[in-house]
Amino acid sequence: MKLKKLLVLVVLLSIWGGTMILADAASQRVKVIVNGSELNETGLLEENKTYLPLRQIAGALQSLISWDESTKRVALNKPNVHMFLFKDTTVFGKVNKGSKVTFSAWAQVDSLTTDISAFKIVIAGPDGKEDLIQSQEVASQKDNFWFRTKEVRYLFDSSGNYPVRMYMKPSRSDEWNLVSEKLIIAE
Repeated sequence: MKLKKLLVLVVLLSIWGGTMILADAASQRVKVIVNGSELNETGLLEENKTYLPLRQIAGALQSLISWDESTKRVALNKPNVHMFLFKDTTVFGKVNKGSKVTFSAWAQVDSLTTDISAFKIVIAGPDGKEDLIQSQEVASQKDNFWFRTKEVRYLFDSSGNYPVRMYMKPSRSDEWNLVSEKLIIAE
């Protein structure tokens, strides 16, 4: 009786192991590299079709991603966003470490084909912690607009990169998507 159970167990494990090997052979993991940086998630190659982690690709391309539940469609949109950083009337991108600088961020947006409910502009320190510069709800949809933040006074207390980022929130989503980034370098 024990021999029968052992034989059945060995056969089941052999079939299970063979199935797992066959399933692994039917699909392959694919490394995904966007603009020279490898994504954390891998793609999948199965029956000559490639499935990619769209949300991570959208983030790497600074694009908006929106899902329409009723039509089961996902849309990827890359608005054309240009940001400028002004100290008084001068464009800048470099500051002295330890300095306190008053500046504003300007954003020029066009080719926006996704409805958004809000946008915000933040600054992050070298440690990655983000501070809000300004946010705004969007009342009427436009495919292009200009925006200037209020002036903000910021302490660049350590050396490193201080990215100024613009995020947009698609209308049917609670997620903020990064759409543009400019660096302020503190030395």
